[in-house]
Amino acid sequence: MPARIVLVRHGETAWSVTGQHTGRTDVPLTEEGREMARALGVRLAAAPWNGLPEATVFTSPLSRARETCELAGFGARAVDREELLEWDYGQYEGRTGPDIRATDQPGWLIWRDGVPGGEKLSEVAARVDAFLGSLHEEHGTPDPDTTTMHCADHDVVVFAHGHLLRIMTARWLGLPPEFAQRFKLGTAALSVLSWEYGAPAVELWNDQSHLGR
Repeated sequence: MPARIVLVRHGETAWSVTGQHTGRTDVPLTEEGREMARALGVRLAAAPWNGLPEATVFTSPLSRARETCELAGFGARAVDREELLEWDYGQYEGRTGPDIRATDQPGWLIWRDGVPGGEKLSEVAARVDAFLGSLHEEHGTPDPDTTTMHCADHDVVVFAHGHLLRIMTARWLGLPPEFAQRFKLGTAALSVLSWEYGAPAVELWNDQSHLGR
């Protein structure tokens, strides 16, 4: 596995502002979302990140993730990966949780009840597992005698989506995918998955300090 996986959720979209479930609909960034991506790029260009020059960069093919990646300064290095697409919400695409609970399923919770006509949580987790498995094949395994994985290959940067990245974090830690419910993640937030004595760990989570938050 890589030394670190740097996770970036895409910047703001009109649907992220209203809380609409945004799966495969290619909703673009708002101008505020573009400013968020630029601010993230300034942060990652400075110490201690220094532009992550040795990192391998992957992005979801959807424009909100790809544009965030480009505006942050990583577009020329980024490789699109289909495994990083957001959860397919099926019939609940574009709808908010309160609307679904009011008109379809009282008490509905996506992590427990899923979405009609879309992907099962287990299917999203399988995509994430396949992606993490590919990193394992490319980057090797950790050394349990070190607190971090400095002996491993270079870092990986992932530009993707809120639910997808939360599920990836749960799976990185060896937890069931529904545990992702407990990881809140804001737009343009920076998070880091790494190692502690050879075991997967969370080094940084939901950091939006580059946005003044």
